[in-house]
Amino acid sequence: MTSVQTPVASAGLDPAVDPLALESQVCFALSAAARAMVAIYRPLLEPLRLTHPQYLVMLALWEHGDLSMSEISAMVHLDPATVTPLVRRLDTLGYVHKTRSERDARVVTISLTDVGQALRAVAEGIPAQVVARTGMSVVELTEIRVMVAKVVDAGQRAGAL
Repeated sequence: MTSVQTPVASAGLDPAVDPLALESQVCFALSAAARAMVAIYRPLLEPLRLTHPQYLVMLALWEHGDLSMSEISAMVHLDPATVTPLVRRLDTLGYVHKTRSERDARVVTISLTDVGQALRAVAEGIPAQVVARTGMSVVELTEIRVMVAKVVDAGQRAGAL
């Protein structure tokens, strides 16, 4: 008699475990992990007057310099409609300024102000504080980042992002 493998069994999952159990879902684990990580960052970013998404925009600018709105959107994996209010708030805070391209008025370039550039020196302490707050090692956090990057890449290959 041949055994018939269910999709769950062929995927290497224990069929005795409910494949639809909340705790079995990768999406749930990643969602909960993202919320937990943002909660770790929140008190570290508050003195800088930044939200986590604004911090991501600042990281992109600190690393790459002047960027268009579409470049920022692609780098931080947020749609342009989400990035626009983030940049507007950063502009209001005096951290960035916006310039329309003379060649194409549809292109808006975001640049750091002197205040925004100086904020980088303060932000440089955040990664070490994150390590301390998580109680995890740099190696563990790096391994997680690498694995999550694989998930992001898989989403991009699947056309989901």
